[in-house]
Amino acid sequence: MLASILLSTLAIPGQAQTSNPNSDLEQLRETVLSLEARVAVLEKERSEAPVSCAVPASDGTKTAAALVSATMELKPSGGESSSTEQVAASSATPEIPAQTPSPLHPTLPGGATLNYTIDGYYEYNFNDPVGGVNLLRAYDVTSNSFNLNQAAVIFDLQPDVSAGRRYGARLDLQFGQATSTLQGNPANENRPDVWRNVFQAYGTYVVPVGSGLTVEFGKWASSLGIEGNYTKDQMNYSRSYFFNYLPYYHMGFNTNYRFNDKIAASYWVVNGTQQTEDENAFKDQLFSVQLAPAKTVSWTVNYYFGQDHPDTTPSTSCTAPMQPGLCATPINPAPNGKLHIFDTYATWQAMPKLTLAGEGDYVIEREWANAAPGESSAPSHVDGGVAYALWQFTPRIAVAGRSEYLSDRGGLFSNETQALKEVTGTYQYKFGDGFEAFLEYRRDWSNRPYFLTNQTSVLSGDQNTTTMGLVWWSGGKQGSW
Repeated sequence: MLASILLSTLAIPGQAQTSNPNSDLEQLRETVLSLEARVAVLEKERSEAPVSCAVPASDGTKTAAALVSATMELKPSGGESSSTEQVAASSATPEIPAQTPSPLHPTLPGGATLNYTIDGYYEYNFNDPVGGVNLLRAYDVTSNSFNLNQAAVIFDLQPDVSAGRRYGARLDLQFGQATSTLQGNPANENRPDVWRNVFQAYGTYVVPVGSGLTVEFGKWASSLGIEGNYTKDQMNYSRSYFFNYLPYYHMGFNTNYRFNDKIAASYWVVNGTQQTEDENAFKDQLFSVQLAPAKTVSWTVNYYFGQDHPDTTPSTSCTAPMQPGLCATPINPAPNGKLHIFDTYATWQAMPKLTLAGEGDYVIEREWANAAPGESSAPSHVDGGVAYALWQFTPRIAVAGRSEYLSDRGGLFSNETQALKEVTGTYQYKFGDGFEAFLEYRRDWSNRPYFLTNQTSVLSGDQNTTTMGLVWWSGGKQGSW
């Protein structure tokens, strides 16, 4: 082709001819054939060269502010649950270098993803408490020690109605210090060791009703409260009082219906708060509305109604065959007081780099619905709120703050009637997509001596800590987990 094109130029009308046309034509033919051979060699070398596997560079707009629950999703991912989606903040600063593709096969055939995280920290408590115990902390529970907060593996298959798949499934296996916090309390579970490493396990089906009624069955992270389980999706490294106090998970049925792009509603029927196995015959319920009044605003309103007093007590003298760990003696009469949780939180992307969020909670619980003589029906209350702010300086650097107040009347949260406050400042540095460091200072204080010191008999009215947290993650799931 190239030879014929070049040779055709010799026949252009009016062009001067050489004195020896045959010789010139032969010389030109040899030159063209030599060029064609060289082009063929170059094309062969290019086709055999290794193909670059670099993925597109991150646009740097993801912040660490994923304590925002996805208000238009069915449930948190644990996400969040139970229930949280990362808020994007646009930025014109240089991009973070592209991440090398994971060799762990993050995407499986059929669209499922595998995801992994390792979360560790070192924390110093300036009270130098006896036993190195940080009070009122959910995950950062020990001082002056290198700690593995959690290591998790997540399998996630989302329904894809457009592709003809209405079902999905999720499994979160978790190990480390946080597993004891999430599911280590015998007061909530008769057999916590059976379920301890299974943080979430549920199946999903989208019923073809209207725009699609999503139904889930299993165990999932609670969407009560704005913060979630996975640190990579949070503004701060440590968790708030209300994350520590409100339920971590539920077991039962979860339904969600999206009316349009501005409103969705959920209804749950579950065993109880943090009860994989029910401890009484009462089934708790949750009613939730998720709103998106503007593109920059998300707002969730939850009401939870339950009865979490057990109607049996563990026993070792069962006369009938029982499953291991389920031998129990009835409590008669059993406390029947109800639990009410009013929880609401909202997030506002006030500016491209500024995210603001807030949460308010009111919890009331009675031991007895109708007190017998000599029994008290006076309720216990927990109420208060949390304010958050995050400024994303660059794709790598962000600074976040949190301020919180919790009134614990009756000792529902702390076993003491007191007013608790905390402020937290966090510096985030992202080395790359998949590795982030948190440097944090936090001050807790109360209106009464409560926090541990280096002397067993001496309590302090405050607790000050500084923390370095390191979080690695990899996988095919996008956004918050």
